Amino acid sequence: MNTASRTAIVTGGSRGIGRAIALRLAADGFVVVIHYAGHAEAADESLALIRAAGGTATAVQGDVGNADDVARLFDAVMRTHGRIDVVVNSAGIMPMATIDPDHVDALDQVIATNLRGAFLVLGHAARSVSDGGRIIALSTSVIAKSLPSYGPYIASKAGVEGMVKVLANELRGRNITVNAIAPGPVATELFLKGKSEDLIARIAEQAPLERLGTPEDIAAAVSFLAGADGAWVNAQVLRVNGGFA
Repeated sequence: MNTASRTAIVTGGSRGIGRAIALRLAADGFVVVIHYAGHAEAADESLALIRAAGGTATAVQGDVGNADDVARLFDAVMRTHGRIDVVVNSAGIMPMATIDPDHVDALDQVIATNLRGAFLVLGHAARSVSDGGRIIALSTSVIAKSLPSYGPYIASKAGVEGMVKVLANELRGRNITVNAIAPGPVATELFLKGKSEDLIARIAEQAPLERLGTPEDIAAAVSFLAGADGAWVNAQVLRVNGGFA
């Protein structure tokens, strides 16, 4: 795909994996629109990094779980840029909770952001992405592990993977690919928070490559799917995890 003057939306683009994706797509030549929920300073830092490297980027604040906010995002991008070529839904949360009636609030929270948010972003992407474009959602490789306390998170991401395959079929005839990337453990604030150094080391050893992933590892996979070399990959879940699962 010729990325000259083409536009990419990255939700959750202010920090962590989302920031790395935004930086990589900007380096690939896309005009990048960062969507963020509440970390304005982090979003500004992402914009500054992209611009310092010679890229072009703007930011729009909103909650992916809020239908009006997502509609406003896509309307703003279309008004400003006139087209949308790539949408990456990277926004997500990971509350830890066992499957217990007392933890239904955690389930509701993660479903609202990870699953409802993906439904809204992917749905607007389906309406707005130019023919020949790319839609990419972030899932997780922890689905294959079924670890305790990951039930709500896994439920939300399993739903995302299912929607990706359905949407790919719904967009038949428009030459738009729809895929998911499922990272393994990645050294981000979201993953590291609340974990001891010993636990982090043990998790890192589980993959045959014996390290945690980096946000840049995931961004490279997004770059592949968003670019010309990813044109024949469709309705797939790409597990970028070093062999973790």
